[in-house]
Amino acid sequence: MPDPVKYNKKFDELNEEEKVLLEVCKKSIADFVEQSSLISDVNHATRNAHAKTYAVLKGEFIIDPNIPNELKQFFDKEKFDLTIRLSNAHLKIKNPERDIPAYGFSVKIKDENGSLIANYPLVNFPLFPVNSVSTFLKLFTSVNRFFVKKWSSFSLMMQVLKIIPSTLTGSFIKNAFKLWTKRNDFFLSFDYHSVGAYRLGDHMIKIKLSPKGVDKNFGKKVKTKEALEDYFKSNDFTADILIQVCYDLKKQPINKLNVEWKKAPFIKIGEVKIEKDSLLNPRSCENELLSFNPFENKPFFQPVGRIQKLRNEAYKVSLQTRLKINKLLKYK
Repeated sequence: MPDPVKYNKKFDELNEEEKVLLEVCKKSIADFVEQSSLISDVNHATRNAHAKTYAVLKGEFIIDPNIPNELKQFFDKEKFDLTIRLSNAHLKIKNPERDIPAYGFSVKIKDENGSLIANYPLVNFPLFPVNSVSTFLKLFTSVNRFFVKKWSSFSLMMQVLKIIPSTLTGSFIKNAFKLWTKRNDFFLSFDYHSVGAYRLGDHMIKIKLSPKGVDKNFGKKVKTKEALEDYFKSNDFTADILIQVCYDLKKQPINKLNVEWKKAPFIKIGEVKIEKDSLLNPRSCENELLSFNPFENKPFFQPVGRIQKLRNEAYKVSLQTRLKINKLLKYK
């Protein structure tokens, strides 16, 4: 096996045009969050992505005893405490009979003193539909303005059309078809992915959470939130945590998010375990204001990549705006 590619800050660099577009996008995020209680018809400001919370839980990350020696320095305890948020990716909180299967499994890892080690927002689709930072920023700004200023769908559609060419890779088409065939499956039967890369010390990795022994047909006759609540009232949940390491930038590209990594075997580093009756109150102010910004991670677990870089400012402005409004509303 070749030596892993080492992290370099050049993977994260934005050009001047992209920095200007990021400032415009940040303003659109703040505008959206300020109007989000009206957009979703709720009594608090929401996130501008993954607004809908299905469940908040406590769990554990148990390190595999057979973890490779070179990784043990990063996982020096037998287990770590987790706070987990299960969500839907839509910007607007909706209550249809069946949500679109765009799910989030966000994990907050803490040490025995309650100090944050890492946030990992994972999703059930392993790829991202656009590699261009400027294209993504223009699209996301248009989406926010569509909801806030009631822009015509034509303006938004013009931005959507620009990303179609980057969705025509074999990897993207294969995974889109797989998602379509699983669209009615139970939330906890999906694999969850980091999409972009993260640091592991000087190396770069992708993360996969793979559930064990979950019936894909569980709760098919009820809404997703009810199905999850029913599941955790009577079942424990276990999932393997696997990583891929970047060894070759051609086979495992950092800033090409619309293709899967090739020739990078999955390595099991541990398990996520959630015991039954571990549900927390998702409507409490403390849990509603949870942030899973991966740029709050310890330095050796930070995100890598240009699209990932955008998350830092986006998470910050979203959280700051939510905090300001929800404190004024005295949200409980």
